[in-house]
Amino acid sequence: MTKTIVREQWGSRFGYLMAVLGAMVGAGNIWRMPYITGENGGGAFLIAYFFLLYLIVVPGLMGETSLGRYTRQGLIGTFRKVYGNNRMVGLGLVVLIFNIVLMSYYSSVVGWSIYYAYHALIGTFTQSGFDTAALWQAFSANKALNVAMHSIAMLMVTGILLLGIKGGIERLAKWIMPILIIALIAIAIRGLTLPGAIAGLEFSFAPNWEYLTRGETWLAALGQALFSSGLGWGIALTYGSYLGRNDDIPLGGGIFTAIGNTSIGLLAIFAVFPIVFAFGISPSSGPELAFVALSNAFGSMSGGYIWAVLFFIGFFFANLTTAIAITEVGITTYKEERKLPRAKAVLTICGIIWLLGIPSAMSTGILGYLDFVLGNWGLPLATFIIIVTIGWKFDANRLRILSLNRGTDLYVPSIWEAMVRYQIPAIILAIMGYFLYSNFGQTPWKTISGLTLLTVMIPLCMWIMNRRQTKAFAIKAAGEQSS
Repeated sequence: MTKTIVREQWGSRFGYLMAVLGAMVGAGNIWRMPYITGENGGGAFLIAYFFLLYLIVVPGLMGETSLGRYTRQGLIGTFRKVYGNNRMVGLGLVVLIFNIVLMSYYSSVVGWSIYYAYHALIGTFTQSGFDTAALWQAFSANKALNVAMHSIAMLMVTGILLLGIKGGIERLAKWIMPILIIALIAIAIRGLTLPGAIAGLEFSFAPNWEYLTRGETWLAALGQALFSSGLGWGIALTYGSYLGRNDDIPLGGGIFTAIGNTSIGLLAIFAVFPIVFAFGISPSSGPELAFVALSNAFGSMSGGYIWAVLFFIGFFFANLTTAIAITEVGITTYKEERKLPRAKAVLTICGIIWLLGIPSAMSTGILGYLDFVLGNWGLPLATFIIIVTIGWKFDANRLRILSLNRGTDLYVPSIWEAMVRYQIPAIILAIMGYFLYSNFGQTPWKTISGLTLLTVMIPLCMWIMNRRQTKAFAIKAAGEQSS
């Protein structure tokens, strides 16, 4: 007798919404969005960002979530259902590899947030005369410490994922996301009481219209929208595969996610820029804005210990939920492809990620190179693959009727199909082309080597999946002959 395997589902709509919001809200919102906003003109950037978020990300997330719910499979299983048993399933393997590589260095960012949350808890930032720049430099130079933080991050991710979809991811998200939101609101309220805080709000929300005429502003906004939402990385597809047949996708998987993503990004700006302007910090301080500039500001604030703890604990929570979502893509796929118990799949995938992440933890150069290749072309390529699969191979009209509008309170009209088929792929190709044009002159070696890796990877993955399928057919045929 064949044993029937019951696939997990989310325990509640609230739990799913918190989990998917936690997946989208991470370093992209709490750490990256404030300094990217600062580097691109404040309010002008936000206008471009919100416009592109709702023009591209919302319809894209709806489609990706709908496809996952329809197939009820991980990445490889979904591509097999759509393309059949042939070499094109290798495109799903490409997206999966991008996820694993992304997590291999994102775990280092989670490790950074653990380290800073620890220092916030022990009161390091509020010590008299403490040098936050020296702390960051010493930490960055300590390879053993960075590997240890990377290892702790992966142990946490592994422990939570071992508990499953409902008992691990959903339970954690239902507690962490409300705490994160409350922490950001508290910091924002405190920041608004500081002298000079209004200047921070003016910078954030009074647009410099000149920036809207610059292509760099729109590209930065598009990159931020994609980076902060994870569109096309397989996360929405994987989480959608655990939805019930009649769960509302347009509201939950699209509108709510975008509004939640936007709200937390705005909260991060409300929390950061009043403090930045109150203490005379440059809003375009780059990645060190959180780790050096804000750390120093907390030490000068009344009640700075509390605000430092709230900020860095919130930052850690945001990173952790995103790390869990990225890793779950590989676990779901590997578990289903190999027909393994969840525990074995979790330990295998997390072990691979931990091992692959050691070089990035030891070298910021390696981390930066991987982020350069994936950020400029790898992740946009993954988005392009999934969106084209939805719009053309599966057929956007068919998906809209069979899955997207099933059980929904918000009917999605047929214009969505044109957005998925034409608009999103065209914009993704344009941004990849621009990144090639802008980076080739500045970093030719990194650009050529990165594109070479991606060019080789696609046919290699297609060959691997085709060979695997041929081998499976041969084994099946041999078994039939012997019987």
